[in-house]
Amino acid sequence: MNKKTLLAAASAAAFALGAVAGEADGAVVDAGGRPALEFDAGADLRIRQEIMDNVAGLPGGGLHFRTPRGPYRNQMRFRPRVWGELKSGDSWRLYLRLADEFRWNVRPKNKSNTFPDELIIDNLFIEGKGLFDGFMDVKLGRQDLYRNMYGLDNLFIDGTPGDGSRTVYTDMLKTDLHMTDDGTLSLFMLHNWDESPVRWGTHRSRHRSLSGLGGTNDLSMDDWGWGGIWSSKAGDALPYQIFAMQKITESFRRGGAKIPHARRELLGAKVVPQLTEEVSLQLEAMGQVGRDGDGAWLSGWSTYTGVKWAKKRESGAAPFASAAVHIMSGDKNAAEENGGHHAWDPMWSRGVNDSESMLYGTHYGTAWWSNMAFLRLEGGFDFGRAHRLSLLSGPMFAMADDGLGGDGGHFKGYLNRVRYDFPLMLADKEKGERFEIVGQLLAELFNPGDYFETDKPAWFLRWQVEVRF
Repeated sequence: MNKKTLLAAASAAAFALGAVAGEADGAVVDAGGRPALEFDAGADLRIRQEIMDNVAGLPGGGLHFRTPRGPYRNQMRFRPRVWGELKSGDSWRLYLRLADEFRWNVRPKNKSNTFPDELIIDNLFIEGKGLFDGFMDVKLGRQDLYRNMYGLDNLFIDGTPGDGSRTVYTDMLKTDLHMTDDGTLSLFMLHNWDESPVRWGTHRSRHRSLSGLGGTNDLSMDDWGWGGIWSSKAGDALPYQIFAMQKITESFRRGGAKIPHARRELLGAKVVPQLTEEVSLQLEAMGQVGRDGDGAWLSGWSTYTGVKWAKKRESGAAPFASAAVHIMSGDKNAAEENGGHHAWDPMWSRGVNDSESMLYGTHYGTAWWSNMAFLRLEGGFDFGRAHRLSLLSGPMFAMADDGLGGDGGHFKGYLNRVRYDFPLMLADKEKGERFEIVGQLLAELFNPGDYFETDKPAWFLRWQVEVRF
């Protein structure tokens, strides 16, 4: 899908949404007496302040390059979004969302991403559900990747990690085929742009890399892929998934070095046994093979083993706790120009995961999670909708001494995180209300180990308010 195609699709969608807004209000009704076409629209505004210091590996080195520790940063981020949707019964939906995010860079002061920055197409898709007597669901166009891919968060989170949480979209065709009462075959094709092909606004964001790898000098690091996922409930006692997919990345230049294009095939499985009403396990195993443009063989592997306990909430606070080990392979030669062939490729899971600060500190590029064994312990309380307190802590280790940390050890450090999500005003959904205000407080402390060249702690703070209407 090229720029002209996207622009034409966006214009057509915007015209269709606006044109039918006045016509859809009861002009035509279906057999049930509801409008055959229903139009809705809304908006949200997110305001957050982020302060961080000494974060290891702040982006600047790129893929498989040693990066410096980040200096003190203090920034205010403002993200307004508007959306509109057109529904036809319970089967079809056309959805458009526009977004912007501009910043006030308190320190260091600069004009990067300052007002008005740029207006972008954040979502633009058509969705059909329950087609052919419930056999097929389909979704085509620009859509969020986060929490949109069958619970496989270790493979799918964000298609645009280079712009932070401004967007999390990908351009994708996704089809679900309900083969049996318990089994679904899901097929997908996706494409991620390193440089946004359609946008309006200031030139200051023109050189922003959406992949977070190529930097401002080369915005050609597109990637795309396809695959299949078989999901089975297996009577709800032993849900499992088996999946296979391929990812292709374009070549790009960074720091004078050329990173060749690459192709990776992945095969994996996930099992989530429900031991009791309150206790479940999560077991994942994935392997990768492939080859890059220079003819070098690529490989990698990852596992996730976890146990979770969650008390069913009836009133008040419901406690929860989990323990897990997440392992991603590394490569001791990753720092070399032609190295990194055996380090885990995170596919499209290049997002926040468990840490905001470590999003910047992966050394392989923004949110390029690899070469790590993380023993994560988490606990907290669920107080209700949009109200949750979570405490996470655990040590991180390097699977291979790749030299990117600067010291030579295997102990990356100890991560601690406290997050509190809370409502300031909640809408009554049963009454059709939508206006609500929610907030978030987040604090992280990372004490580096002998993998890094310094033992100075890194920290990250955030407060956030989001208004939805």
